[in-house]
Amino acid sequence: MSSTLAGAFGVAALFVAVLALVFAIQALRARTVTSDKSTPAALPEPEPQSEPEPKPGTVKSELRKLGKELAVTRGELKETLQHLAVVRYDAFGETGGKLSWSMAILDNNGDGVVLTSINSRADARTYAKEIKSFASESKLSPEEEEAIDTLRKEAGPTVD
Repeated sequence: MSSTLAGAFGVAALFVAVLALVFAIQALRARTVTSDKSTPAALPEPEPQSEPEPKPGTVKSELRKLGKELAVTRGELKETLQHLAVVRYDAFGETGGKLSWSMAILDNNGDGVVLTSINSRADARTYAKEIKSFASESKLSPEEEEAIDTLRKEAGPTVD
């Protein structure tokens, strides 16, 4: 499962949890209203032009809090390393099986890291290079460039 799909499932699960919370609060309020039949029902007041802050513990206030938390979570999610591309290859002619690899792990801004492992018959060497806006100050191999280009194309023309 791709990390983008996992992130989408996470947002969907959060949405379902918010709905469940709303229904639970409404059920609790309905139970307290039906148990207190002795007080006459008040007529709903008209909505004022500028909406005041809802009372704590009401459905409206809980939804407002959850909306703010969801906005913060979405902002934080954009900065997580969630995009991954791997390129496998034979670094040396005498080895086979494409045991060498380069892997780019980036966030929505194109910031992150590219990891490379070059394997030969005698040893393996691993390298890490910092990536900022889909570019690196270090010289990148063609395979590292390919991994980054794959994620750049997935990001589309504009990156949030």
